[in-house]
Amino acid sequence: MNLIVELRQYTLHPGARDTLIELFEREFVTGQEAVGITVGGRFRDLDDPDRFVWLRAFPSMAERRRALEAFYYGPVWREHRDAANATMVDSDNVLLLRGPGFALPSDEHELRATICHPSEPAAFDTYAARHLGPEHALHRTEHAENDFPQLPVRTGEDVRVWFGPAGAPPPWPVQHLRLQPVTG
Repeated sequence: MNLIVELRQYTLHPGARDTLIELFEREFVTGQEAVGITVGGRFRDLDDPDRFVWLRAFPSMAERRRALEAFYYGPVWREHRDAANATMVDSDNVLLLRGPGFALPSDEHELRATICHPSEPAAFDTYAARHLGPEHALHRTEHAENDFPQLPVRTGEDVRVWFGPAGAPPPWPVQHLRLQPVTG
Protein backbone atom coordinates (compact mmCIF):
# COMPACT_ATOMS: atom_id res chain seq x y z
CA MET A 1 0.00 0.00 0.00
CA ASN A 2 1.44 3.35 -1.00
CA LEU A 3 0.74 6.13 1.45
CA ILE A 4 1.38 9.86 1.40
CA VAL A 5 4.14 10.33 3.98
CA GLU A 6 5.65 13.47 5.42
CA LEU A 7 9.22 13.30 6.70
CA ARG A 8 9.41 16.35 8.97
CA GLN A 9 12.70 17.73 10.34
CA TYR A 10 12.30 20.57 12.84
CA THR A 11 15.16 22.82 13.89
CA LEU A 12 14.57 23.89 17.47
CA HIS A 13 15.88 26.56 19.79
CA PRO A 14 18.87 25.29 21.80
CA GLY A 15 17.71 23.06 24.64
CA ALA A 16 14.05 23.00 23.54
CA ARG A 17 13.89 19.50 22.03
CA ASP A 18 12.74 17.67 25.17
CA THR A 19 10.11 20.36 25.81
CA LEU A 20 8.66 19.81 22.33
CA ILE A 21 8.87 16.02 22.61
CA GLU A 22 6.98 16.04 25.92
CA LEU A 23 4.25 18.27 24.45
CA PHE A 24 4.17 16.27 21.24
CA GLU A 25 3.79 12.94 23.01
CA ARG A 26 1.22 14.26 25.50
CA GLU A 27 -1.01 16.22 23.09
CA PHE A 28 -0.15 15.94 19.41
CA VAL A 29 0.07 12.18 18.82
CA THR A 30 -3.47 11.43 20.00
CA GLY A 31 -4.74 14.78 18.68
CA GLN A 32 -3.59 13.92 15.16
CA GLU A 33 -4.66 10.30 15.34
CA ALA A 34 -8.16 11.44 16.39
CA VAL A 35 -8.58 13.17 12.99
CA GLY A 36 -7.23 10.25 10.94
CA ILE A 37 -3.51 11.02 10.74
CA THR A 38 -1.17 8.07 11.23
CA VAL A 39 1.67 9.36 13.38
CA GLY A 40 4.79 7.31 12.76
CA GLY A 41 8.22 7.34 14.32
CA ARG A 42 9.37 10.30 16.35
CA PHE A 43 13.12 10.76 16.73
CA ARG A 44 15.94 12.72 18.28
CA ASP A 45 18.60 13.46 15.66
CA LEU A 46 21.76 12.00 17.22
CA ASP A 47 23.98 14.39 15.26
CA ASP A 48 22.03 17.56 16.05
CA PRO A 49 20.75 18.16 19.60
CA ASP A 50 18.39 20.83 18.29
CA ARG A 51 16.58 18.69 15.72
CA PHE A 52 13.37 16.69 16.08
CA VAL A 53 12.44 14.34 13.20
CA TRP A 54 9.12 12.64 12.73
CA LEU A 55 6.87 10.91 10.20
CA ARG A 56 3.16 10.98 9.57
CA ALA A 57 1.07 9.27 6.89
CA PHE A 58 -2.20 9.64 5.04
CA PRO A 59 -4.05 7.29 2.66
CA SER A 60 -4.25 9.95 -0.09
CA MET A 61 -3.63 13.63 -0.82
CA ALA A 62 -7.34 14.35 -0.35
CA GLU A 63 -7.27 12.67 3.08
CA ARG A 64 -4.09 14.59 3.94
CA ARG A 65 -5.81 17.90 3.30
CA ARG A 66 -8.94 16.91 5.21
CA ALA A 67 -6.96 15.62 8.22
CA LEU A 68 -4.57 18.58 8.32
CA GLU A 69 -7.49 21.02 8.21
CA ALA A 70 -9.22 19.11 11.02
CA PHE A 71 -6.09 19.14 13.18
CA TYR A 72 -4.67 22.61 12.53
CA TYR A 73 -8.07 24.34 12.70
CA GLY A 74 -9.12 22.21 15.68
CA PRO A 75 -8.97 22.57 19.45
CA VAL A 76 -5.78 20.59 20.21
CA TRP A 77 -3.54 22.69 17.95
CA ARG A 78 -5.30 25.91 18.90
CA GLU A 79 -4.67 25.23 22.60
CA HIS A 80 -1.00 24.15 22.29
CA ARG A 81 0.35 25.84 19.14
CA ASP A 82 1.98 28.78 20.92
CA ALA A 83 3.92 26.46 23.23
CA ALA A 84 4.98 24.27 20.29
CA ASN A 85 5.93 27.18 18.04
CA ALA A 86 8.00 28.72 20.87
CA THR A 87 10.37 25.73 20.65
CA MET A 88 10.91 25.98 16.88
CA VAL A 89 13.33 27.91 14.71
CA ASP A 90 12.17 26.18 11.50
CA SER A 91 9.46 23.61 10.75
CA ASP A 92 9.53 23.87 6.95
CA ASN A 93 12.10 21.12 6.23
CA VAL A 94 9.45 18.66 5.06
CA LEU A 95 9.63 16.05 2.34
CA LEU A 96 6.32 14.94 0.84
CA LEU A 97 6.77 11.31 -0.12
CA ARG A 98 4.89 8.31 -1.43
CA GLY A 99 5.70 4.90 -0.02
CA PRO A 100 4.79 2.15 2.37
CA GLY A 101 5.18 4.18 5.55
CA PHE A 102 7.56 2.93 8.17
CA ALA A 103 6.96 0.96 11.33
CA LEU A 104 9.92 1.05 13.68
CA PRO A 105 10.92 -2.34 15.07
CA SER A 106 10.30 -2.23 18.84
CA ASP A 107 13.88 -3.24 19.70
CA GLU A 108 15.62 -0.45 17.73
CA HIS A 109 17.66 2.04 19.74
CA GLU A 110 19.11 3.80 16.73
CA LEU A 111 17.88 4.06 13.19
CA ARG A 112 19.46 5.36 10.03
CA ALA A 113 17.44 7.17 7.40
CA THR A 114 19.02 7.91 4.03
CA ILE A 115 17.85 10.75 1.82
CA CYS A 116 19.21 10.30 -1.70
CA HIS A 117 19.08 12.73 -4.62
CA PRO A 118 19.46 10.46 -7.68
CA SER A 119 20.18 12.18 -10.97
CA GLU A 120 18.81 9.25 -12.98
CA PRO A 121 15.64 7.51 -11.73
CA ALA A 122 16.21 4.40 -13.87
CA ALA A 123 19.75 4.02 -12.53
CA PHE A 124 18.40 4.42 -9.00
CA ASP A 125 15.88 1.65 -9.63
CA THR A 126 18.78 -0.64 -10.60
CA TYR A 127 20.67 0.35 -7.44
CA ALA A 128 17.58 -0.23 -5.27
CA ALA A 129 16.90 -3.66 -6.81
CA ARG A 130 20.45 -4.72 -5.86
CA HIS A 131 20.85 -3.08 -2.46
CA LEU A 132 17.48 -2.34 -0.87
CA GLY A 133 14.86 -4.80 0.30
CA PRO A 134 11.30 -4.45 1.58
CA GLU A 135 12.67 -3.87 5.08
CA HIS A 136 14.12 -0.54 3.91
CA ALA A 137 10.64 0.93 3.27
CA LEU A 138 11.70 2.88 0.19
CA HIS A 139 9.84 6.17 -0.37
CA ARG A 140 9.89 8.50 -3.40
CA THR A 141 9.03 12.17 -3.74
CA GLU A 142 5.32 12.81 -4.15
CA HIS A 143 5.13 15.48 -6.83
CA ALA A 144 1.47 16.40 -6.23
CA GLU A 145 0.85 20.03 -5.39
CA ASN A 146 0.85 20.75 -1.66
CA ASP A 147 -2.86 21.44 -1.15
CA PHE A 148 -2.35 22.60 2.45
CA PRO A 149 0.07 25.49 1.84
CA GLN A 150 -0.11 26.65 5.46
CA LEU A 151 2.46 23.89 6.01
CA PRO A 152 5.21 24.27 3.39
CA VAL A 153 7.00 21.28 1.91
CA ARG A 154 10.26 21.16 -0.02
CA THR A 155 9.66 21.33 -3.76
CA GLY A 156 11.79 21.12 -6.87
CA GLU A 157 13.68 18.01 -5.80
CA ASP A 158 13.31 14.33 -6.53
CA VAL A 159 14.46 12.21 -3.62
CA ARG A 160 14.42 8.63 -2.44
CA VAL A 161 14.29 7.94 1.29
CA TRP A 162 14.85 4.63 3.01
CA PHE A 163 15.42 3.32 6.51
CA GLY A 164 17.89 0.85 7.95
CA PRO A 165 21.50 0.01 7.18
CA ALA A 166 23.12 2.19 4.54
CA GLY A 167 24.52 -0.76 2.61
CA ALA A 168 26.45 -0.01 -0.55
CA PRO A 169 26.75 3.75 -0.96
CA PRO A 170 24.76 5.08 -3.90
CA PRO A 171 26.66 7.16 -6.48
CA TRP A 172 24.46 10.23 -5.84
CA PRO A 173 24.41 12.85 -3.09
CA VAL A 174 22.96 11.53 0.16
CA GLN A 175 22.17 12.77 3.61
CA HIS A 176 22.27 10.25 6.44
CA LEU A 177 20.20 10.81 9.56
CA ARG A 178 21.15 8.92 12.72
CA LEU A 179 17.96 8.81 14.73
CA GLN A 180 17.05 7.73 18.25
CA PRO A 181 13.39 6.76 18.61
CA VAL A 182 11.33 8.67 21.13
CA THR A 183 9.53 6.19 23.31
CA GLY A 184 6.11 7.47 24.26
